[in-house]
This record gives sequence, C-alpha cells and structure tokens, in this order.
Amino acid sequence: MKIAIRNGRLVDPAHDMDAPRAIFIADGKIVAHGAAPDGFTPDRDIDASGLVVAPGLIDVAARLREPGFEYRATLESEMEAAMAGGVTSLAIPPDTDPVLDEPGLVEMLCYRAKKLNRAHIYPVGALTIGLQGQRLSEMAELVEAGCVAFSQANVPIVDTNVLLRAMEYAATFGFRVWLQPMAPFLARGGVAHDGEVATRLGLPGIPVAAETVALFTHLQLAQLTGARLHVTRLSSAAGLSLIEQARADGADVTCDVSINHLHLSEMDIGYFNPNCHLIPPLRSQRDRDALRQGLKDGRINALCSDHTPVDDDGKQAPFSESEAGATGLELLLPLTLKWGQECRLSLKDTLSRVTADAARIVGITKAGHLAVGARADLCLFDPGAWTTVNRATLRSQGKNSPFLGLELPGRVRYTIVEGQVMFAAEA
Repeated sequence: MKIAIRNGRLVDPAHDMDAPRAIFIADGKIVAHGAAPDGFTPDRDIDASGLVVAPGLIDVAARLREPGFEYRATLESEMEAAMAGGVTSLAIPPDTDPVLDEPGLVEMLCYRAKKLNRAHIYPVGALTIGLQGQRLSEMAELVEAGCVAFSQANVPIVDTNVLLRAMEYAATFGFRVWLQPMAPFLARGGVAHDGEVATRLGLPGIPVAAETVALFTHLQLAQLTGARLHVTRLSSAAGLSLIEQARADGADVTCDVSINHLHLSEMDIGYFNPNCHLIPPLRSQRDRDALRQGLKDGRINALCSDHTPVDDDGKQAPFSESEAGATGLELLLPLTLKWGQECRLSLKDTLSRVTADAARIVGITKAGHLAVGARADLCLFDPGAWTTVNRATLRSQGKNSPFLGLELPGRVRYTIVEGQVMFAAEA
C-alpha cells in the first residue's frame, strides 16, 4: 500500500527533525519526505493537520502474558492495546509459562505475533534455564530463534558464580544482559518501599538497599567481564548514583525507568490501593524526583511501560496479598508527554526516550526513526487532545492501572506498522 501523510508536524528525534513536512510510504518503507517521488500515486491520503507524525513507540518492557497466562491477557488483546497506544515494537521479558528458555518457544511466540500482523515483538530470552539461576540457557541458539537480549525478569540469581559465568558467556559473543537489581533476601516478603508509608500501613518493606546491593554486584561483574549490561526498572536515587560511578569507571551500562516510577511515589499507595503494588516498589518522592531528573538529562536512557496486565481477582485481594503489576501500553505516550511537559522539554527530546533511545537499547536499526528507507512504523497523535483513563476505554485485558480516573495529554489517531494502518481512532 502507498500512503501519503500530509500537513503534519514531523518529529524524528534520531535525526534532530521537528518541522512541518509530508511523508510518503510504499512497500512498507518510508520512501520520501517533503515532495512525493516521481510517479507516486497514493492508495490512501491522510490529512495530519494538527497531528504529530512520529516514529512508532518502542517499549523495552511489556508482558503480553502468552504463553501460559491467558486468563490475565492474550496476545490478541495486548497487541490491540499496543496499536491503540502507538507502540509498534515491544521487548518481551522471559517470565512466561513455560519460560522463554528454548528456541522452539521463542519461534512459536514470534510466529504467533507475526500472524496477528500487529506490533513487532523482540523476545528477551531467559539467562538461566527456567529462570532458576542454576544452569545457563543456550544463548546462541536463542539468539538464532529471535532473542535480542537475556534476562532473569523479576527472578534474581542468588549464586553470583552463575551470574559471573553468564556474563562471561554473554560478553564473549556480544549478547546483551538485562538485569533488574533486587537482592532476594533483603526484599523477601516485602511489598512496599521501606519508609513511612509502609510503616504507617503496617506493610512489610523493601529497603533501597535491596536494589543497591544487587546493583553493585551486577556492575562489578559487568566491569570484570566486559558484558553489556542494561539495568531494568531502576527505582532509586542511590541506584542511579551507582550507575553514574560505574560509567565513570568505564562500564558499558544503560538503564531504564518505568512510567509508574516516573510519576508516582510511595504516597500514592494511599489506603492500600492494590494498583500501586508494583515490582520494584514505588519509592520516596526524593527517589521519584531523582529519576525524573535522570531521565531528563540522559543519565537514564529510556522510558518503558513495564506493562503487566493482572486479572481482577489478582488485584481485589488485600494489598500485601495482591498481585504486583500495572497495565501501561496505552499510557506510555500520554505519560511520556506529561513528563516532558512538566520538565519543560521539547517534544523532540521527550519522544526520544521512547523511540530512538529505546531502539538503541533493544538493538533495532530499522525502526525508531523516520529516515528514508526505514521501516514505516509510525505513530500519529494529537498533542492537544486530553483523554481520561478508565476501564471501559482500555483495550488491554488488564484494567489494573494506578492512573485510573486521571486526565492525560495526547491521543493516538493513527498507528502504522510496516506501511499498513493498524489503528485509526474515531473522530
């Protein structure tokens, strides 16, 4: 299909572009900016007046719940949520059931996603068999099957010798290692930040030290082995300081933060709001402010949704017994825009954290930008429109969001994947 998008504001952070400009698509790729190529006759003309034409968003952490947890969400429902959120590429953690530790499982997931013809998925393989932290997975075979990195999801490796060998192996072949820092014994039994709110509510706490102790180990082993380390879902100011020091010492380390920890703190738990039960826990307001500043100045490299749909039964239990997680695919864009506005960033710098910067972390070269020849994955949105988050409008099967009832900026009007219009909002 040939598509002409005219009268829009083209914003491409990867190429420092923010200007009114037409864009032309053919055969799933961007073929021209400004003026149409000779002989170009579009099958569809999109009038993007008042809209921003941006690269499709790239989410570096989104659980689609398949295989194994279809009662919480299905690949179909979460792909529809991605399209409604303008998210065209997703990195998938390995904590499915069964775990993504075998090439056949990865190939099956990729096949299912491709057959649905929606967002592109980039599986993150299990670093150890079954995420049990004992035997290394067959990383080379998993890469051939489609994995872009290796992770333990939320399951830490207790035996540091196993983690050392995993990093050595990954470094030998240039594989990326994605780790969420959480010392299991310090975090054991905890459900909230170990602070005044948890004390007042009588909730078992998880201290910041649970993050920093594990993170220090990860950083030391990464420097020792030369592994390419990505720290996922950073939650504290102290953790960010450790990463800064490691970089100063020459470590190759990147990190991301979730939309939840960018906007919320322990205070938002209120009176036991189970939608605020997250992993890692919401930290102090000081931590939240440090994360916001770190993302603004580039010390934190990307922003993710940490999309984790949970069924109603999992959230209607007492806080300490509820299931951790929040839905976020459809909120990634508006919460990114909200952060950018509050920090007085340009739209180009704001969108960079969920397009070009995220693409570099995942290792995507043909998306995350709008250069001629790039894959035609685009998000067209109205930056002046406001939408209220409510259960009825969320397309995700998981309705668990701490942002329910809030009015947020930005509304996706069109999502285009490989030159096909996959989502068009009602006028």
